[in-house]
Amino acid sequence: MDIHSHQQPISGKKPKFYQILYVQVIFAIAIGILLGHFYPSVGESLKPLGDAFINIVKMIIAPVIFLTVVTGIAGMNNVGSVGRVTGKAMIYFLTFSTLALFIGMLVANIIQPGHGLNIDPASLHGEKVSDYVEKAHDSTIVGFLMGIIPKTLISPLVGGDILQVLFVAVLFGIALATTHEHSKPITEFLNTLTTPVFKLVGMLMKLAPIGAFGAMAFTIGKYGINSIGNLAMLIVTFYITSLLFILIILGAVARYNGFSIIDLIRYIKDELWLVLGTSSSEAALPTLMDKMEKAGCEKSVVGLVIPTGYSFNLDGTNIYMTMAALFIAQACNIDLSFGQQLTLLLVAMISSKGAAGVTGAGFITLAATLSVVPDVPVAGMALILGIDRFMSECRALTNLVGNACATIVVARWDKALDKEQCDAALKGHKAKA
Repeated sequence: MDIHSHQQPISGKKPKFYQILYVQVIFAIAIGILLGHFYPSVGESLKPLGDAFINIVKMIIAPVIFLTVVTGIAGMNNVGSVGRVTGKAMIYFLTFSTLALFIGMLVANIIQPGHGLNIDPASLHGEKVSDYVEKAHDSTIVGFLMGIIPKTLISPLVGGDILQVLFVAVLFGIALATTHEHSKPITEFLNTLTTPVFKLVGMLMKLAPIGAFGAMAFTIGKYGINSIGNLAMLIVTFYITSLLFILIILGAVARYNGFSIIDLIRYIKDELWLVLGTSSSEAALPTLMDKMEKAGCEKSVVGLVIPTGYSFNLDGTNIYMTMAALFIAQACNIDLSFGQQLTLLLVAMISSKGAAGVTGAGFITLAATLSVVPDVPVAGMALILGIDRFMSECRALTNLVGNACATIVVARWDKALDKEQCDAALKGHKAKA
């Protein structure tokens, strides 16, 4: 089930550097940037390459989650631990995603990236963001929770909604685990099916450089490197804040739980480059699940933590939301009191729970948050629409590291972590890198 076999030294023979996936992705990103910059119309026309790759990965996500969760739970000795693992994961998610919102708010107040733009709210064109606002109004908490329940038992496998797949997989896994002998043939069949499915993931990942090239050429071709200039302060502030959140906050959590966040980042570098190229953290979901299993986390924990984390543990999206909302207020010279900022924070805390790990979801969630807080004009989102694509890279990267870290921590809390295997995986990659 080793989907990274082409990257590992086989019988002492190391792969040539150009055969390594992340090297190919870096090369593709660089060519995409150059093409998009010098030939914008050509770059823009390559959008289907990036979209096609993300769709190819999405095609395999439902089977990967279903098989990992079902076989993981079916192999558990104690089915009650499903609720325990989910509960621990939720406590972790709520704690750190709330902390991320606070940090975004704190940094935006200290650095004030929007200060001095002096934009008249009446001059903002709201029609550009109206689509996002409509989507935001549709996403209520009740609607979100009802949406977790699928129409039929097999429709999630066809539709591909992560939480619906997880819901059905957990129920089916518990059913298998509690019928023991009768379900043995089905469990064995699903365990056997896991191998070719992960082999398929490995085959599809070879297309990653093409996807990254198309997505990056489109981004630079459409929005241009120049569009970063006038909003550089917000972008730089956001990237630095996210980096400090990973190194200091998640670094401290990792250290307390006996591993290094730097080693973890090095271990998942393939996935991080893939996310940077495609700007979607979903592109790396299947390989991340496989890697976390190889790092000594029990299959059931990986299957429960990562898919739920993709909806509930979005550290990058949360930092972005409070920071972007305050940026708009500062740019329009709207002075928010501490109480108003706290309201913004509470609304963001709730609305952020519905954002799945897809490109642009953070923007929709921001629209949902601003539409509840009337002091900040929703039309102000037009200010950051042009650079949202550059922000979504950082959101997705931070979310991915946050979920990888959460998996090891929750596995350790639940005594479902093979510490030796984890150390060997994280340090082993360090030695080879």
